[in-house]
Amino acid sequence: MANVSVNTNVGAMIALQNLNKTNSQMETTQNRINTGLKVASAKDDGATFAIAQSQRASVASLDAVKDSLSRATSSVDVAMSAGESISDMLTQMKEKALSASDTSLDTTSRSALNTDFEALRDQLTKTMQNAKFNGINLIDGSLPGLEALANADGTSRLTVAAQDLSLGGAIVTLGTTASFSTSSSAGALLTTIDNSINNVSAALAKMGTSSKSLEAHSTFIGKLQELDHGWYRQSRGR
Repeated sequence: MANVSVNTNVGAMIALQNLNKTNSQMETTQNRINTGLKVASAKDDGATFAIAQSQRASVASLDAVKDSLSRATSSVDVAMSAGESISDMLTQMKEKALSASDTSLDTTSRSALNTDFEALRDQLTKTMQNAKFNGINLIDGSLPGLEALANADGTSRLTVAAQDLSLGGAIVTLGTTASFSTSSSAGALLTTIDNSINNVSAALAKMGTSSKSLEAHSTFIGKLQELDHGWYRQSRGR
């Protein structure tokens, strides 16, 4: 009887080739099922896979940019909220000083107004010091500003200038120990408070412009993400 070997039997070899092909196809199909991608690896289509991976890297980079812009926007929003509170407090302080400048006011009433004035002054400083997001404070004079990523290469930045709203500074010119005990000393504070209010309003306007720029760029990055996601899905056959 002739010996039959798988290596020499043509029918067996064809059957083996078909089996290997079927197994390979099943492996590819299962891989596509698992990943949800038509081109799941470089073995499927090297050129398409390379393009897809490049798009994938771009998508991941844009995610980092979006996160950076989001953090910067939050820092500015916190600073603006605190700045608005400071503006409100300065307005209340002006009211106290104006009332105390009335020469017909008795000493006890003026003293009570000064107590309120000093409480507002101290609260202003606390508000300024606590205007932090993620460790960033844009209104306490500790930083010149902040930068946010603007592109996926990391070569471009959006800069937001800080606005120092601390007492005795260039914006809030009212001193850290400001108070009054007479009608004249109360009246002398009015111009300084008015200037501080106007300066804070201007500072808030600048921060508002920065916030809008960050939000607009974030929207733009979001659109780029959608395009890159689309290209990625198309190139991978999802």
